[in-house]
Amino acid sequence: MNHSSKTDSQSVKVGLGVMIFKDGKVLLGRRKGSHGEGEYAWPGGHLEYMESIKECARREVREETGMEIKNIRFLRIYNLKEYAPKHYLDIGMIADWAKGEPKVREPHRIESWSWYDPGHLPQPLFTTIPSYFEAYQTGRNFFDY
Repeated sequence: MNHSSKTDSQSVKVGLGVMIFKDGKVLLGRRKGSHGEGEYAWPGGHLEYMESIKECARREVREETGMEIKNIRFLRIYNLKEYAPKHYLDIGMIADWAKGEPKVREPHRIESWSWYDPGHLPQPLFTTIPSYFEAYQTGRNFFDY
């Protein structure tokens, strides 16, 4: 297939999620209006053209929660095909909370934000979330299914 005949639904998009730690807890929001509706996920979104990955993480967290983050670092890559026909290369980042309280800034995308103990997470989780914990605990950084 040549590139000109691909539809947008046949394109691989680059998504990014940010696992944010504050006092040993992580921030999760309940998704709505997209793939994974009703599931809990980190702040995140699409990498924009010519944007750095760290700036994307900062921007998405700011846009979705109003918070600022620091110590942003790479965690893992995940080939996300579970929500077909959507296909994402999901870049998992990790960061520390810097300031601000999480507010729902995009009510069409997220119902609520809350801090959770990693040992007691809400259900159901967005498909990629367990891989963040596996990467964080084991150092595995490549998830290709």
